[in-house]
Amino acid sequence: MSIADDAVEVRAQGWRTLAALHGALEAELERALSRNHDLSVVEYTVLDALNRQDGWHMRMAQLARAAALSSSATTRLVNRLEERGLLSRYLCDDDRRGIYTELTDSGREMLAAARPTHDETLESALDAACRTPELAPLVRALHELPAAVTA
Repeated sequence: MSIADDAVEVRAQGWRTLAALHGALEAELERALSRNHDLSVVEYTVLDALNRQDGWHMRMAQLARAAALSSSATTRLVNRLEERGLLSRYLCDDDRRGIYTELTDSGREMLAAARPTHDETLESALDAACRTPELAPLVRALHELPAAVTA
């Protein structure tokens, strides 16, 4: 195996380890959010992304990127959340082709209720992952990331 092949294998192993950590965290979050709040991880992610916006709204394309979903999957997800009264859609005043999505009061309340479950589950899942030798370096790296700057 050449040096270049070794580098490729190191990156591939890093990717597999990252995917394993992501899968473990997502599975724990999915169970807890579903059981306690009737929310999926991606639904929570959408509510959280919208909440982080100044005006609590985003274009559908932005929301798709934030949730790592295709346009059609985002539309289906937004439809479900809108039917539950957690968000609403409206046309952009500047560009009538643009559609904004924003949280409703019920959506903000749901997010506020689910956030402690999310945060506690994430902390617990990261602690468990830290006890797995292959995952521990990634968990440590996550803890060393600088805190987000809030204005």
